[in-house]
Amino acid sequence: MPHTRRRKSIVKVTLQDVARETGVSAITVSRALREPDKVSDALRDQILSVVDKMGYVPDLNARALASGTSTFIGVLLPSLSHSALSAVLNGIEARIRGSDYRIQYSNTHYDAGAEVKQVRAFTAHSPAGVIVAGTERLENLEAIVNEAGCPVVQTIDATLQMRGIAVAIDHKKAAMVATRHMLSQGYRRIAILGCGHDIRVRLRQEGYCEVMQQAGLLDESMIIWQDAPPSIHVGSRLIRRLLEKRPDIDGVFCHSDDLALGVIFECQRLGIRVPEDFGICGFNDLEYAMTTEPPLTTIHVPRFDIGYTAADILITLGQGGVIKERNLDLGFELVERQTTRRSKVSASTDSSAPLAVADP
Repeated sequence: MPHTRRRKSIVKVTLQDVARETGVSAITVSRALREPDKVSDALRDQILSVVDKMGYVPDLNARALASGTSTFIGVLLPSLSHSALSAVLNGIEARIRGSDYRIQYSNTHYDAGAEVKQVRAFTAHSPAGVIVAGTERLENLEAIVNEAGCPVVQTIDATLQMRGIAVAIDHKKAAMVATRHMLSQGYRRIAILGCGHDIRVRLRQEGYCEVMQQAGLLDESMIIWQDAPPSIHVGSRLIRRLLEKRPDIDGVFCHSDDLALGVIFECQRLGIRVPEDFGICGFNDLEYAMTTEPPLTTIHVPRFDIGYTAADILITLGQGGVIKERNLDLGFELVERQTTRRSKVSASTDSSAPLAVADP
């Protein structure tokens, strides 16, 4: 007779088990875990010690069923490898950490057709809310807000008007500030490099075009775009192609620091002096921006704060709180470093002196 190995059963520790071991009620244990400030320090420490010893893990699904509330938050993002999104995700996780809430990520891989489908998959789990960290189409964002059946926070742009909640910056305004800065430093033939279909890319391009139009310098041949995720390699390739066609350009505003870093590398290979002969401005202020050679001028985006605030809003709503402000603009900052710090002498003696470009 063949020997059959029996699977060893694992007995799951319950809330009642912890209560019996501690000598208190199950309600007291639950309160110590969920609202620790409502029990004494000594009792809380005693309960937590028993929890650790017995290996108790709360059953969040059962808790959600009992309370009629969900502790699941969905996060929709275009890529898990996008460097600009990492700090946003860190902010989300920092706020979730230590709470009863948990996160499920959905990576669309920049596929516009997958965005609404993946949010529908979220709704099957009755989420407490959804954070949309990127979308390729505005109509998709509107569909997500309408179909989610729960609060939706988008971290795309603070100016988008729809039923959901926005926690972001004004990308068009940020691009306008960056472009004006480059003009003020004496750069005149300024190109723009961008990638992808993300709404933020289009808004930044609008800002750049508006300022260059005001200055009488808009030239559509200097608007360079590629349907690909932003990367250092793409930035290097795009600026090389542009310089072959337009060797007269003297500056570039990049939609991301990754593209800008590629431009810096290519200028070094070609022997182009930065910032004396060529200015470069990035976007996002990634960790390496201050350590490039020369250090990169860029737009600082409070990405960690955006993620943290988005998660905090959903937790607040889940706990019965009220959010009065529906469009939270966390602001941005132009960080001027060496890649646009043209000397005052070269700027004043250049025949293409900067124009005075007024704020709108």
